[in-house]
Amino acid sequence: MSSSVSVASVPRLVIAAPSSGSGKTTVATGLMAAFAARGLAVSPHKVGPDYIDPGYHALATGRVGRNLDAYLCGPESVGPLFLHGARGCDIAVVEGVMGMFDGAAGEGELASTAHVAKLLRAPVVLVVDASSQSRSVAALVHGFASWDPEVRVGGVILNKVASDRHEDLLREALDSAGVPVLGVLRRTAQVDTPSRHLGLVPVAERRAAAVEAVAAMAAQVAAGCDLAALAELARGAGVLSCAAWDAAEALGAAPPDPHRPEGPRPQTPPEGGPPDGLKDADRPVVAMAGGPAFTFSYAEHAELLTAARAEVVPFDPLRDEQLPDGTRGLVIGGGFPEVYAAELSANEPLRKAVAALAETGAPVAAECAGLLYLCRELDGLPMCGVLDAGARMSERLTLGYRDAVAVSDSVLAATGTRMRGHEFHRTVVEPGAGAAPAWGVRAPAPRVEGFVQQGVHASYLHTHWASEPGVARRFVERCRTS
Repeated sequence: MSSSVSVASVPRLVIAAPSSGSGKTTVATGLMAAFAARGLAVSPHKVGPDYIDPGYHALATGRVGRNLDAYLCGPESVGPLFLHGARGCDIAVVEGVMGMFDGAAGEGELASTAHVAKLLRAPVVLVVDASSQSRSVAALVHGFASWDPEVRVGGVILNKVASDRHEDLLREALDSAGVPVLGVLRRTAQVDTPSRHLGLVPVAERRAAAVEAVAAMAAQVAAGCDLAALAELARGAGVLSCAAWDAAEALGAAPPDPHRPEGPRPQTPPEGGPPDGLKDADRPVVAMAGGPAFTFSYAEHAELLTAARAEVVPFDPLRDEQLPDGTRGLVIGGGFPEVYAAELSANEPLRKAVAALAETGAPVAAECAGLLYLCRELDGLPMCGVLDAGARMSERLTLGYRDAVAVSDSVLAATGTRMRGHEFHRTVVEPGAGAAPAWGVRAPAPRVEGFVQQGVHASYLHTHWASEPGVARRFVERCRTS
């Protein structure tokens, strides 16, 4: 491929921690912003399926925050997706997930921060919450640095340090651990970011306050960390031998639909040219929900749709009373419709427009929040009524990776298509599946879930289309023919 050689040696760091709540987001986001403030082009990344942290990363760097998930996309995709995001950048910062060695349940190291760091051949900076320890910090850091010899812990940043005396005790203890202290951050409320039932409040819901928070993170990291030493550590990352992921190339390499006649695979189109001989004029408009209520989306989805020659047009269901002109397909990702249920319900013209589009059989792909929006009601408030199902908030958190197989032909996948996904919600949809379910899921217990009806595919499952690019191609093809 012609798309990656120039970025294969981009300097990079992985920001990890012994556990959640140690301060990874503060350090990673602050470090991104501090490097950017010094004129560097910074590539921001997040390990795992998290949609919220990348929004803060985007504020810090001015670039799209991207996820690196070895479970959803496969270990072989981590390097290419990283290089795709890092094109043209001077340095990359990768925020880890949970504790450094915590991965997919029952799958060993798979999808852990340590696993991704090894796949990226990147040095790790360990962020330690030192608020309740002194000499013990050396044992903790030594354990994490020596647990897996393939993971290179190149430094530690001490977070929530109480005083100069506390810092002296920590530094003295770490002198014997063999891991340099690259930063010390004091306790401060200025960089705190509000949370609720699914984690941090997204940037789209508090942009002005988020800008201030990111600026505070940058100031704290710049004052407390050795940026020159961190940049030097990043330059010591190993060279990646893979090629950068490319949406058009991914579509050309995707396997054919098993329900279509055998034939030659579509070839990658020439630069700027249409695929499969299509005219540029035949670019169906795919409306993609956004705004504060629908903030969960992987950047690669829009890129794949665009590479498949769709015109992706964003819209905000809280504000826009009509779908974009010429809409022939609709993608509604995840987010927090339960927080905005009243406002979504009050926008009756758009609810009716969505229902009318679905009634024509046009392709509609809805994940999690999108599923709720298509229901008859959410917490007693009218929604689009595309699905004969009701949704409500629940006290129970549903969370985890899922292995799934398509059990009904749909605009996204042929029966038998296997994909991996992720669930993360505190809502319940009743019934949980339609007459034609979307997916069969094996764990935590075998079940079917979701809805396939006419052109609608609606499910709780968040999927990453880079793992199965044919999903985007199939969706756009259906938009052209519906």
